[in-house]
Amino acid sequence: MNKNKHLLLENQFCFAVYSTSLAITQLYKPLLDSIGLTYTQYLVMLVLWEQDGLSLKTLASKLGQQSGALTPVIKRLETDGLLKRIREPLDERTLCMQLTEKGHQLQPQAEKIHLCILEQCGIEMSELDDLKQQLDQFRRKLPNYIEF
Repeated sequence: MNKNKHLLLENQFCFAVYSTSLAITQLYKPLLDSIGLTYTQYLVMLVLWEQDGLSLKTLASKLGQQSGALTPVIKRLETDGLLKRIREPLDERTLCMQLTEKGHQLQPQAEKIHLCILEQCGIEMSELDDLKQQLDQFRRKLPNYIEF
């Protein structure tokens, strides 16, 4: 039996963050299934609804991902008719993501998800805002912090 309480799984901060992330993703799953998106696809769409026409590199940076990791997600969204990949006219090496009409039409359905999550969690918006602010502050203190 381990007598060092710092090595117990239940005392690990990283596990608390990890298991909470898994639980949140599972909470989103049925809601996202209803609009035909995975969690990662949803994050991509959130970024593009905020700022359409981003390059793959910029999109990946905003999500804290590598471009290569997002490529299959982007291809699936394109296959589903939600976005199209366009070469930048001034630099054909740059690939930009542009929402289609179908992609824009999905936004009102997705806007309801946030409210459903709040309701299911039984948490007030102010509490959620405070928690997000604390997590953002913590992430900025990490040695390998990347600005999103």
